[in-house]
Amino acid sequence: MVSDEGEVKTKRGDYIMKNEKTYKVVLVGLFAALSYVVFTFLQIKIPLPGGDATSIHLGNAVCVIAALILGGFLGGLGGALGMTIGDLFDPVYIVYAPKTFILKLCIGLITGFIAHKLGHISTESDTKKVFRYVVLAAVGGLLFNVIFDPLVGYFYKLLILGKPAAELTLAWNVASTSINAVTSTIVSTIVYMALRPALKKNGYLPTVK
Repeated sequence: MVSDEGEVKTKRGDYIMKNEKTYKVVLVGLFAALSYVVFTFLQIKIPLPGGDATSIHLGNAVCVIAALILGGFLGGLGGALGMTIGDLFDPVYIVYAPKTFILKLCIGLITGFIAHKLGHISTESDTKKVFRYVVLAAVGGLLFNVIFDPLVGYFYKLLILGKPAAELTLAWNVASTSINAVTSTIVSTIVYMALRPALKKNGYLPTVK
């Protein structure tokens, strides 16, 4: 005998799988909204020379969580859209919107590749293995950001924006990006490992191939 609760969960899971594209689009929008809110309203902004700024925030953590749940492209897209919109509404960051979109999408792509192409975390039943690949995926995506966000930012400011303060702000950008990477790795791992059992049990965890 299957309990009424079990039948409801099965039907819910079947419905989601039949409407998987719509479900994933909704999740992309949800993660875009979350990354926007976290990046815009929960950041600690640090003013820099030349009217520039850097910030401590957890927007990247949302991007990583999205990639762990949805896969690299869709997850990265959700995070990238949210933080890019955050840039567009900020007079200090608006000029960096194109850079933000590309780099945050890359965080998602790298995280998703390690988590799903190598670790197959959406179908893996061994929790310890899932945990290992979640950590590796988060570290991989955010390590990319630690290296390329300040580097691309430096050349972006120097060559495209022509800002002479590019060298002065480089060290600050490296420091803030490193802090963001450490905190985002911890937060994204904890949140995903807590969410995964509930999502899977109720049929809400997409299968990423």
